[in-house]
Amino acid sequence: MTTLAAPKLAGRNRLECFALYAVLQGLPIYSGVALLIKLINAPEFAGEPFGAAIIIATLTTFHGLVTPWLGPKFPHFFRHNFEPLFADPTLSFSEKVSRWLAQPKAALQLLSNALLLSVLAIGVASIG
Repeated sequence: MTTLAAPKLAGRNRLECFALYAVLQGLPIYSGVALLIKLINAPEFAGEPFGAAIIIATLTTFHGLVTPWLGPKFPHFFRHNFEPLFADPTLSFSEKVSRWLAQPKAALQLLSNALLLSVLAIGVASIG
């Protein structure tokens, strides 16, 4: 007897989609932006306590909420950020991550983010 996997609840799938967009795509982008702003020593950003953490959390949350909604509507503008695999209700959370990591585009994106964050961290640490 064959059984079909029941699709996940819409709320849980939406939460997984938000988390994947926020953590895998938004967090590295906005961490790099925060390091760049620290590097240029913007007083309204660099002087505030927890200023970088607040900006990163806000922008990452916004990215995680907006990308799954606007990505399918405007595929030309979101061609580098929108990943339909993240919203697939038939896959588990770990399957979504492993299939995304298996794509060459994802490996290139993660490598470039790691290199950019490393260079910016060195710049921020050396300047002060």
